[in-house]
Amino acid sequence: MISKKISQKMASGSWIRKMFEEGSRLKNIHGAENVYDFSLGNPDLEPPLQVQQTIARLAASEESGTHGYMNNAGYPYVRQAIADSLNKRSGLDLDENNICMTVGAAGGLNVALKSILDQDDEVIILAPFFVEYLSYIENHGGKPVIVNCNATTLLPEPDVIMAAVTDKTKAIIINSPNNPSGRIYPAELLEEIDRRLLSLDHTVYVISDEPYIDLVYDGATAPSTLKHMTNLLVCFSWSKSLSLPGERIGFLAVSSRCQDRANLCQAAAYCNRTLGFVNAPALFQRVIAESLDAKVDISRYEKRRDMLVEVIKKAGFEVNSPEGGLYLFMKTPTEDDKSFADLCAGRRILVVPGRGFGFEGYVRLCFAVPEAVITASAEAFAGVASEYGLN
Repeated sequence: MISKKISQKMASGSWIRKMFEEGSRLKNIHGAENVYDFSLGNPDLEPPLQVQQTIARLAASEESGTHGYMNNAGYPYVRQAIADSLNKRSGLDLDENNICMTVGAAGGLNVALKSILDQDDEVIILAPFFVEYLSYIENHGGKPVIVNCNATTLLPEPDVIMAAVTDKTKAIIINSPNNPSGRIYPAELLEEIDRRLLSLDHTVYVISDEPYIDLVYDGATAPSTLKHMTNLLVCFSWSKSLSLPGERIGFLAVSSRCQDRANLCQAAAYCNRTLGFVNAPALFQRVIAESLDAKVDISRYEKRRDMLVEVIKKAGFEVNSPEGGLYLFMKTPTEDDKSFADLCAGRRILVVPGRGFGFEGYVRLCFAVPEAVITASAEAFAGVASEYGLN
């Protein structure tokens, strides 16, 4: 018998996965070309040519030890290269000891939480949020405390955050560019949250989940959290910026200004091992060291974003163009986002209800899909809109 807790979790499931599975069912019935699946955030661009060539060359290497164990935190030269890159953005003085190579950003989040949480410590998460944060916190004995962002701007409000802080608060997770809203947290907001947290009589760490930090549009730049926040742990993945989601390669960076940073860095390497990750994939650590300046063609995602925004607005729905990430967070014409998602599914459009991100009244659509899918979906969106009298 599996555990009762896991049985309950499986029954509740993930809305993202539920809609993905519904998409698979509909594709089997109607054909993939007749289903408009915007449910799963799976980057569909190929990795940059430089990355592909580096993978091929390193995989063919006959150098001894290429695929062996290394320090649990990762190869020192890879970590130093990442530290140097972060220093250019932040103006800080990180070195290899501040970096732990991880199995994606999700691995980094679990390592960070394992490193800092005692039983029943509280972690604030900001809705809308990536739903797995709840499980990651509970994995390590913590208790999630959900704080809503502003209903209009979808940005965090420092006053509301501070009202949720207790003497059990150990950390807050932030995510910018945000999944699902696409909002970029301004530098002034990061600094204000930092100032408020530093005024407390105990340390509250900020864990910044940054897999979308390089996917920004309209010439914008996402502010460096390392530059603007003090007790900071950064979790990053190359899943999106290099289209390597299945390779599970990322890092955890501990700010050089972070309280108890030396112990935190050692704890991260220890937790990396004892959580069973042992170390990040050896081959892809080497690939990353040679690919820090490479990126997928962001303009292709930006074009798809603009196409999908146009389709949705033309149908009569309300949506803001996201500043970053891979998603539109569309306001639904009814507060019941599940019924709206069900109605969309009836017209073979797959979207994820906002309640799956702790924020009802919205649905999330991923625009990392072929342009033909976006174009072909226009008639179906118009049909859904007509059900609500929007056109």
